[in-house]
Amino acid sequence: MYRRLIFPLLSQVDPETAHERTLSLLAWGQSWAGRPFLHRLAGHIPRQPVHLFGLTFPNVLGMAAGFDKDVRVASGLAALGFGHVEVGTLTPRPQKGNPHPRIFRLMLDQALINRMGFPNEGVETAVPHLKALARQKRSFILGVSLGKQKETPLPEAAQDYLAVMQAVYPYADYLAVNVSSPNTPGLRDLQGGDYLGQLLRVLVGQNQKLALQFQIRPRPLLVKIAPDLTWPELDGILTAGQDASVDGIIATNTTISREGLLTAAQVEAGGLSGRPLAARSNEIIGHIHQETGGRLPIIGVGGIFTAADIQAKLDAGASLVQLYTALIYEGPTLPGRLLRASSKKR
Repeated sequence: MYRRLIFPLLSQVDPETAHERTLSLLAWGQSWAGRPFLHRLAGHIPRQPVHLFGLTFPNVLGMAAGFDKDVRVASGLAALGFGHVEVGTLTPRPQKGNPHPRIFRLMLDQALINRMGFPNEGVETAVPHLKALARQKRSFILGVSLGKQKETPLPEAAQDYLAVMQAVYPYADYLAVNVSSPNTPGLRDLQGGDYLGQLLRVLVGQNQKLALQFQIRPRPLLVKIAPDLTWPELDGILTAGQDASVDGIIATNTTISREGLLTAAQVEAGGLSGRPLAARSNEIIGHIHQETGGRLPIIGVGGIFTAADIQAKLDAGASLVQLYTALIYEGPTLPGRLLRASSKKR
């Protein structure tokens, strides 16, 4: 029904407006009155725990960062079946992001292009939402994506990541260092040269200090990387990550490639997500798994629409997966359908 009736109506609305309406519906759905509605949409969710980073994920499927930028609907997304939800990307101060329009549907390709630029209300606005989640008894794992302010020079970027890390630390189950969005000028330069090694050493060191300060276990620290890296560039990132003792890799963010696209909107600038990203994401995952001998855990992201897509990422070497774009095209019953189909394959 969603594909035949609801999505055709939503597709007539500006994508960002449609997203805001979805967030409003999920916010109602995570309330006491709305929760039964979301559970009916989700259906039976098989519990197939994944033990990783010292955490127990209720299942393999997560919501990628970018959907719930300001920590408004994490519980609602979990009610649909997601075993983990990565919120953000958060920056130290409020940020409007790039000018509108900045999201484009590529219908023929089952893809999106976005050039959002980390719009969010700032970490101080997100913290009360994170505190509220921490007070709840919840079954899902909560990740927080850390970012830098658009205008912050690269040599000072570590201070932005540290500020967000400090603010969210007691409430996040894991932390993701986003150095790979194509929509913040120069951000991807943090993946190269000496920037990444220095940044990760600072963050790993602070991780230990904050764990002692709050008397909790150190939070798993993951790095989210781009799909547009050359193999030598990727190997450099893996070396920097392992030297700094990061806990894992999120592969991958959106791509600037437009190879093989059919929809006219492919000319828009920004990061491409959805089906066209699947093959490259799987290549990156496979390379990481091979080069690290499976010692560096991977969360696989990019182009997941079916249970077979999930399995392809797991076969390539991922331990967990995330999606975003497919939810736009397939609707709120998708997580439950994927998890039920995946459980039958195992």
